[in-house]
Amino acid sequence: MIPADDPVRLLSACVEGMDLSELYAKYGRIRKNQVTPKQLLKIIVYANMNRLYSSRDIEKACRQNINYMYLLDGKPAPDHAAIARFHSLHFSQCSKKIMAEMAWLLRRLGEVGSETVFIDGTKIEANANKYTFVWEKAVEKNLAKMMAKLPDFVAECESLYGLHIVYHNEISLRTLKRLRRSLYKIKAEEGIGFVYGSGKRKSPLQRSVEQLEEYIDRLKGYIQKLHICGKRNSYSKTDNDATFMRLKEDAMLNGQLKPAYNLQHAVDSEYIVWADISSRPTDTLTLKPFLKDMQENLSYKYREVVADAGYESEENYLFIEENGQLSYIKPANYEISKSRKYRTDIGRHENMAYDADRDVYTCKNGQEPV
Repeated sequence: MIPADDPVRLLSACVEGMDLSELYAKYGRIRKNQVTPKQLLKIIVYANMNRLYSSRDIEKACRQNINYMYLLDGKPAPDHAAIARFHSLHFSQCSKKIMAEMAWLLRRLGEVGSETVFIDGTKIEANANKYTFVWEKAVEKNLAKMMAKLPDFVAECESLYGLHIVYHNEISLRTLKRLRRSLYKIKAEEGIGFVYGSGKRKSPLQRSVEQLEEYIDRLKGYIQKLHICGKRNSYSKTDNDATFMRLKEDAMLNGQLKPAYNLQHAVDSEYIVWADISSRPTDTLTLKPFLKDMQENLSYKYREVVADAGYESEENYLFIEENGQLSYIKPANYEISKSRKYRTDIGRHENMAYDADRDVYTCKNGQEPV
């Protein structure tokens, strides 16, 4: 009933030729009549090939579609919970190893080699609200403003309540917590009660404590936001892993910053041999970690690396050269460099003669730039 050239047969044969020992190691034990991890992998991959992502839809397909029944090989159809657990708990932990096994299989079959790899990236919009942005510079600016107010506030509290909290003129979160403990200690010793609601006058101690609590909460929030940002310049409140990136313009020529991921992939002979997802907004910063990750998992490296102008940087050139590879990266100024105005500009280093022994440039007039 299933044709001999059906993709489901090719998928099954490919997975059978892969080493899935690391996937099986994620399981404690497998029951006799239970669907195996290998069969679950086949089902997940085949479902994604057919744009089926919901675990409930995949469960339904396993009960009704003959192609999925072929992959199950007589085993009972897994329920949606088992499919979701496999995807999130088992497959996600060894996905790179499985992808590397697929690349090795293609190499054994002679479909790919280790000569030239083509690298490119695409930005995929995250499933997050585009107005939930947090910018690192804004957080640092607000943090600096608050830190400028803290010395006066702490000095005032020390003067009012006879305390000595600050040492070496350094104020940190620990300093504020120590001040809070001292103020609450005064409250307990003097039996001062805090009042709330309209028409009630708050004591100076209560106003100091409330202001201090606000500073502590704000400082904790700023520290947490900077920690989430890491080396990025932004993130989304509803998806902390997503970074705000400028996506390509839509049909209405609307180009705007949206929470997104930078998906990188390496192609050899029209096969994707490696892929990775990054939160870095520019391709320039993704090339080095991507090549390192690919080389570590594939256990071999390509001799030539081809990429577009988005990956050009001196750091990337040096890394590829030191790694024993050849780089074919289109220069960012390639198009403008072909113009007559650019080629006749004697002030550009590209149009000057370079003396490697003296490490100097000489323009067409015989002068050396200062």
